[in-house]
Amino acid sequence: MTRRSAALITCLAPLLPTIGLARSIKHSAPATHHPTTASHSLHAPTVLRNAAAPPPLVMLDPGHGGKDPGAVGYSGTYEKHVAEAAAAELERQLIASGRYRVSMTRTSDRFIPLEGRVEMAQAHRAELFISMHADALHDASVRGASVYTLSNAASDSQTALIAQSENSADLFGGPHVHASSPEVQQILASLVSEETRRGSAHIASSVVASFQSRLTLLSHPHRHAAFVVLKAADIPSILVEMGFMSNRRDEESLRQAGHRAMVAGAMLDAIDRYFSSTRTGAG
Repeated sequence: MTRRSAALITCLAPLLPTIGLARSIKHSAPATHHPTTASHSLHAPTVLRNAAAPPPLVMLDPGHGGKDPGAVGYSGTYEKHVAEAAAAELERQLIASGRYRVSMTRTSDRFIPLEGRVEMAQAHRAELFISMHADALHDASVRGASVYTLSNAASDSQTALIAQSENSADLFGGPHVHASSPEVQQILASLVSEETRRGSAHIASSVVASFQSRLTLLSHPHRHAAFVVLKAADIPSILVEMGFMSNRRDEESLRQAGHRAMVAGAMLDAIDRYFSSTRTGAG
């Protein structure tokens, strides 16, 4: 037995340090990895009841841009520059009010396809979409602001021409950008929900009411046609023509920062009334 024990110890001797290390790890592990320690550190998520909703997000869309100048004014002013300057002023006033979040489809002179503008509004989950323009007509005597909403058919021949002009903006994008055909535009317009149509009509009426005491308006200033840029199915959308670049007086006014500030102030009032009534009704 003595020889056997000695032989056994001799055979096991190389393994003894490993066994000792294993025992050391086994006894020291609970000190740093106790299975119940992690569970005690978890807390139930905080639930905020009656939290205020975030301010509504307004998407502003300065028309045209980049290789698409839009209408060219009597003295050579580009519609794209007027639209961008007016949208920037409206953005400033909306943010200064502290009541809104604002996103812009463009903040520089760049080309954006019409479909891309709608997609931006949807991606940002905008609650209101406003496209800003100053178009041109063959009759240079026509002047005044107007507001447009989406419809399968144009409300009048003048509006049909304006919609045709605005919808052709994608032609500047080259062959890879395809504007929808009139037939497709009408189908898309029919997909817009009735609730969205009511919201669009509501904000259009509010803008017209705000403009009436401050700006010259077209006769029947709330008009409608199949504008591609207004086809977001779930976002109330309007296109605002602040005047006509083809009219000398309108162009001269729109070149003035003070006039653009007045236009933006009128639109801010309209947006305030719109959200005040829609959010009150929702509550």
